[in-house]
Amino acid sequence: MRKAIQIVGFVLALQGISGAIDHVAVQPFFGFFLNFFNRVIIPRIDVLTGYELFANLALAALGIVLVIAAERAPG
Repeated sequence: MRKAIQIVGFVLALQGISGAIDHVAVQPFFGFFLNFFNRVIIPRIDVLTGYELFANLALAALGIVLVIAAERAPG
């Protein structure tokens, strides 16, 4: 379970960083997979309109926190 949480956290961090890069410039690598949050989720949530960069950076931070928490969990 710990390894699965680390993988999910790593993917979230990658998607957040990639979405932030895509918001500033075009992200050519694995565009649909890495920018899924940026291109599909954010436009459907009205609260995040205008805060796309912040939302992507928050997603990256959440992913990093998950990786660190899974690493420090006993087990």
